[in-house]
Amino acid sequence: MKRVLITGGAGFVGLHLAKRLAAQDGYEVYIVDNFFRSQDDAELATLKALPNVAVREADLTRKETWDDMSGFDQVYHLVGINGTRLFYEIPHEVLRIGVSTILHGLEWFRTKNKTPNAKIIYTSSNEAYGDALKAFGQLPLPTPESVPLVVADPYNPRSSYSAQKLIGELFFIHYAKAYNFRMSIVRPHNFYGPRAGYEHVIPEVVGRVSAKVEPFPIFGADDTRSFCYIDDAVEAIQAVMESSATDSGTYHIGTTEETVISDLVQNIFVLMGWKPQTLDIKNSPEGSVKRRLADVSKIKKDTGWEAKTPLEDGLKKTIEWYLKNPKPAGK
Repeated sequence: MKRVLITGGAGFVGLHLAKRLAAQDGYEVYIVDNFFRSQDDAELATLKALPNVAVREADLTRKETWDDMSGFDQVYHLVGINGTRLFYEIPHEVLRIGVSTILHGLEWFRTKNKTPNAKIIYTSSNEAYGDALKAFGQLPLPTPESVPLVVADPYNPRSSYSAQKLIGELFFIHYAKAYNFRMSIVRPHNFYGPRAGYEHVIPEVVGRVSAKVEPFPIFGADDTRSFCYIDDAVEAIQAVMESSATDSGTYHIGTTEETVISDLVQNIFVLMGWKPQTLDIKNSPEGSVKRRLADVSKIKKDTGWEAKTPLEDGLKKTIEWYLKNPKPAGK
């Protein structure tokens, strides 16, 4: 039996990862979350009713929270504040929570977890290298893991998230080298799917279509992203954890399909059966990257993983969930 700790496990990625692991034989899943953004909802209730799943509400910025845990074979460190709006509203908390949980988590892992051959994964982000385009004027596309990690403008609050992820990668790399433990880093590229919150591009567009907003705003219409469906994403994260070939490595997780935001929105119009009479094309938020397309050849080479879900299929499942679970009033 493998004992698995998922920090931030009640969030979007964490819950889907926990569901995947709990459905497999030989896994005991332990979730810790402070529920700052996560929801203690029906889906989490279904998960924690399983005999091999436990959920604890706790603050992982406190060292004491870590000190009374031990004996985990695998640790997925997902905790952190995500959501572009929050990067601008509470950048100090994005930094504090991200960095403090990393430091406490690594100290705990090396001194108190005490499980032979245990492994820890850090969930970074494509935001870690997003400022490289602004700083250098170009990036190779698809973008490999080896591109420079930079903070172009520390006064831009959006940099709070990218800088925290950059710092986290440095911590994991050099702690693992200094104390000789197993770790890997993954960089998600625009994961989407059911229960992803309401502050990302796809749920925001679905919400506006449901409300039949006129004129219909599209932010960064000619920007591009590579959207990776959540089932594919958590399969990839587990593949990196399970493989010894990935130890000490950094891996992009995404698709090989580059999607223009305006095309994404048009696809959602078609799938939802409604189209506005007028579009209101707006600029991207300050600091947003123009194009994103991950080079995922490294993870395919080392684990055999590649994304399988076509964008249209993933959008259908995502739209269905959000129509059943609209954004609560006042949030």
